Amino acid sequence: MKPHSIGRTLGIGLRVAGRIAGQRAVAGAQDAAAPGGAAPGPAPNQAAQSRAAAQNAATAGRVAGVTTRAVARGVGGFLRPFGRVGGILWLEVMGVFFFLPVVVFAPTLWRIRTSWMRGPEHSTFLITAGIMVLFFYLSLNSFWRARKK
Repeated sequence: MKPHSIGRTLGIGLRVAGRIAGQRAVAGAQDAAAPGGAAPGPAPNQAAQSRAAAQNAATAGRVAGVTTRAVARGVGGFLRPFGRVGGILWLEVMGVFFFLPVVVFAPTLWRIRTSWMRGPEHSTFLITAGIMVLFFYLSLNSFWRARKK
């Protein structure tokens, strides 16, 4: 499901919930205003009642929107430091994982070091050296970025 569709679905659900909450609030206020033993008075016409319900639902929707934004800002502010620390930790862990191939290929490079110029394992030496240089660069770069963050 696309993020745009998810947001639209959540927005529609929030509006429906706000409308229901507004209607229940209006019904609760009318029940509280009516005296307990007295017979209900003449009922207002249906149009005025639906206008009042729509106005209360709109107010409840606005309040729900403001509350949702406030909660999102609060949660975002609370999680921001954890996101920074998590990013630094991720970069350091990736630096360690990038350094592992350097450690694994180092004995092979040391064993065939005499074939670096011309020898039976010249191509193996070059490939091993290339892999080690690449992963050593990635490891250093990851640690450097973690330090700068």
